[in-house]
Amino acid sequence: MRAEETHHVSEATFDYVIIGAGTAGCLLANRLSRDPRNRVLLLEAGRRDDYHWIHIPVGYLYCIGNPRTDWLYRTEPDAGLNGRELRYPRGKTLGGCSSINGMIYMRGQARDYDQWAQLTGDDTWRWDQCLPAFKQHEDHHKGADDLHGAGGEWRIERQRLRWDILDAFAQAAQQAGIPATDDFNRGSNEGVGYFEVNQKDGWRWNTAKAFLRPTCYGRPNFELWTGAHVQRLLVEEGEQGKRCTGALVWTGRQQVEVRATRQVLLCAGSIGSPQILQLSGIGAAGLLRQHGIPVVHDLPGVGENLQDHLQIRAVFKVEGVQTLNTLANSLAGKARIGLQYLFTRSGPMSMAPSQLGAFTRSTPQQPWPNVEYHVQPLSLDAFGEPLHPFPAFTASVCNLNPTSRGTVRIRSPRFEDAPAIAPNYLSTPEDRQVAADSLRLTRRIVAQPALARYRPQEWKPGVQYQSDEELARLAGDIATTIFHPVGTTRMGRDEDPMAVLDSRLRVRGIAGLRVVDAGAMPTITSGNTNSPTLMLAEKAATWVLEEARA
Repeated sequence: MRAEETHHVSEATFDYVIIGAGTAGCLLANRLSRDPRNRVLLLEAGRRDDYHWIHIPVGYLYCIGNPRTDWLYRTEPDAGLNGRELRYPRGKTLGGCSSINGMIYMRGQARDYDQWAQLTGDDTWRWDQCLPAFKQHEDHHKGADDLHGAGGEWRIERQRLRWDILDAFAQAAQQAGIPATDDFNRGSNEGVGYFEVNQKDGWRWNTAKAFLRPTCYGRPNFELWTGAHVQRLLVEEGEQGKRCTGALVWTGRQQVEVRATRQVLLCAGSIGSPQILQLSGIGAAGLLRQHGIPVVHDLPGVGENLQDHLQIRAVFKVEGVQTLNTLANSLAGKARIGLQYLFTRSGPMSMAPSQLGAFTRSTPQQPWPNVEYHVQPLSLDAFGEPLHPFPAFTASVCNLNPTSRGTVRIRSPRFEDAPAIAPNYLSTPEDRQVAADSLRLTRRIVAQPALARYRPQEWKPGVQYQSDEELARLAGDIATTIFHPVGTTRMGRDEDPMAVLDSRLRVRGIAGLRVVDAGAMPTITSGNTNSPTLMLAEKAATWVLEEARA
């Protein structure tokens, strides 16, 4: 049922209350409601995923920046971006960001998870112990092997298109010393190749399709409320300390207290989860008092440690090869694109935002691949702007392991007010150096013989910029987020005063409450963050069910 259409909630007590029907929340709802003895409520502030552009892969163009599917966040003006602010999309619909993201299936590197184990003191986060959780929900197009699963809910397919200009870039990358790969997800993602995507037969495959429909919808012990905004968590003080017992929810028509007899699972994402915690009096005491919120639990790490991947977009004009710029800037081309998708579910309408990827080292001295390329057969001034009238491609490169750290902090005690998001991009010398080195690496790849026949010309940022200082400043002018915020409710060791969660994702000092989303990551993974978030949820579901049996 939809909460915004409901005048009366007949039952407001459940075993488990899951806040956020995004990437993690959908999987958790599926796993916890498998047992008919568990009454599970899933709350989603957005609407159902019945908007057609969610499901057509190229529809991300119409979902990002659309209040139907996006929270419409913006960052604070950022000194590292020379005072610019950025659009900061977050999914506001069933499936969350999996309904509006780039659909790229990427786990990251084995070293990412080994580092989590070191930072948390818990070997359960090592790569070899995370791999089974990845495989558990996979349905990989190649079938099952030592590193991939088959038959799970999360479909992974090859892309249904190729471009000559992208094939040439891949050849140029190999000539520059980057090996070819057909699988970025085997523990080391070094190489160049086409991304695998979360699609099924040419349609986007979001977590609502994968984990809710039809399975959960047919379970009498499962309930879903959409249009349900969590105002704050309910925390009670007892003989054994503080415990989260539920949430205060605004349904659009009434305020409802929902109660959880076992656990509340906060899955509102790296922006929404710290906001809800802070509104509930869980966070840095000074911030809470500033906004007149009673301090329930002083937890200074809430909303700190924000990390994100900042991509630097270099655009190159080309000759003698088709790009989406030329194809989509004519009525005949648009008709061809539409017909190709209608009859074959392929072509540009089946495109993920980025098709070709590469992972490599920004300089030979780097000990592991520290940058990722998203290469596209198109160019534009900014997301949402028209394609350029000339043939071109874009080679976007991001620092996989940024050292810059930002914050997410409430602006007021009102749940309706968006928090202040300050990523603090390029705020360290290390990140500025990687930015400059990355632009030089892009130029070196494009200068290889494989691209020479297309006469690439650097249109942005421009060959006149050469020094470290010039390139770092230019990165601030042209870079944008790839929408991978993590770390704002990070897990860590008991002795770490800034760790919000323990290594099993339980909120420190508050029983009955977990945060299960990308905010729990202590450090950002080396690649796109959607599938690592599913892995987190898979492990959390196992722990929740084990605790129920204990």
